[in-house]
Amino acid sequence: MSSTLRRLSELANGTLHNSKDLEISDIGLNSAELPENGLFAALPGTRTHGASYAAATPASAILTDKNGWEYLHNHGETRPVIEVEDVRAILGQVSAEIYGHASKELTLIGVTGTAGKTTITYLLEAGLAHLGVPTGVIGTTGTHIKGQKVDTPLTTPEAPMLQELFREMVKQGVSHVVMEVSSHALSLGRVNACDFDVAGFSNLSQDHLDYHPTMEDYFQAKATFFRPGSPVEAHQSIICIDDKWGQRMATEVAEHPITVSIDGHPADIQASDIHVDEAGIHHATITLPNTAPIDLSLAIPGRFNIANAAIALGLAQAAGLNPVQVAEGIAQVNVPGRMEKVQEGQDFLAVVDYAHKPAAVAAVLDTLRSQITGRLGVVIGAGGNRDHSKRPIMGAEAAKRCELVIITDDNPRDEDPASIRQELLAGIDTDTEVREIADRRAAIRAAVAWAQPGDAIVVAGKGHETGQLIAGVTHPFDDREELRAALKERKG
Repeated sequence: MSSTLRRLSELANGTLHNSKDLEISDIGLNSAELPENGLFAALPGTRTHGASYAAATPASAILTDKNGWEYLHNHGETRPVIEVEDVRAILGQVSAEIYGHASKELTLIGVTGTAGKTTITYLLEAGLAHLGVPTGVIGTTGTHIKGQKVDTPLTTPEAPMLQELFREMVKQGVSHVVMEVSSHALSLGRVNACDFDVAGFSNLSQDHLDYHPTMEDYFQAKATFFRPGSPVEAHQSIICIDDKWGQRMATEVAEHPITVSIDGHPADIQASDIHVDEAGIHHATITLPNTAPIDLSLAIPGRFNIANAAIALGLAQAAGLNPVQVAEGIAQVNVPGRMEKVQEGQDFLAVVDYAHKPAAVAAVLDTLRSQITGRLGVVIGAGGNRDHSKRPIMGAEAAKRCELVIITDDNPRDEDPASIRQELLAGIDTDTEVREIADRRAAIRAAVAWAQPGDAIVVAGKGHETGQLIAGVTHPFDDREELRAALKERKG
């Protein structure tokens, strides 16, 4: 697939400097990775402008803004340059043009919301696999093409990589793609020019307030996925209305949505008779439009995962798939790092979960409390360079629900780890036993040593991640491996 430089300039409503028409077959943000016949998208950065890297790229042409063009012109750039007002605003359309608008050849299902996106995409992937549908998945834990993992750096990749992935999926015979759509991706235009068939909304709770100044701004970013006339509006919307944000999304933003509720709100899709059997399997009856009630079984613990499953079934049905068969496929799904049990023969429950925001921490702990007769303990930290305001709330939610809270380091990034721990501790004003153990490995072992028969412990915050980011260096660290090692040591 390719396009001419002149066509791309017209599409972007840009000005073509050093005019020379070329055939462009690639586009990207990384100057070093682009081949000849590539278009280097030079974006403004927080410290330097991307145009300063243009001299090192073999790309045949450059896409940039006014400041980028001035830099290039002053440094004697002779290659063609497309100058536009805002590179990000048109990057999706330009990328889609170069890769032949591949999303139009796919059934594209997008999922947004604060919590549940990864679980919903995994459930759908399993359901579609059960139907024999060749499927692609794009999200937090990476990209899958017909079950094979492809590493991608972001929950929702930048527009050039995203459009290239769609083209590769088409080449490999994929017919359906399920992808997480983050608020960052919506705000930054990464999914512009994606042709979404169905969009799903799970919930909204405090997170990313380091990026979004207010919850209202956060909501508005999500709302672009459902607002009539939006450039990324899907053909059909599935919206869970069990929180106030979902109710608002359904009534104020989306046009003719299909609504979902597991809490008894009047909705098109409902879950009832929710219960857990002795083996810890969740069961529910799911009622969808135009089909008989579905008896759902779900191996992933958590009442909130019934909501995720109901959304997944609604998305599948809206995409023209048989929800009964999809339900069969998702029955035994386990999602990496999401309520993932680690079992080494111990007589207590040990779980790893990705919960790193207040509402998610509360939901995970409430779920585990409902499944045990003993005590509950949690190992928890908070990521650096992220929303500070949620940290004391996370500490408070943990202390309200547990007999033991161990405050430890998560991914401190560039912040002082001790300061992060103190912000978590500041929210705790109960008589709960609280320990501060900076070393995450030692904290996990302390929780394992504390547990008694009938108890439950959860290591929260990092889930599927396999590294710990400290002062710019990623150190190998997997909560699941560390918890398993600690359980083996205790067993002797």
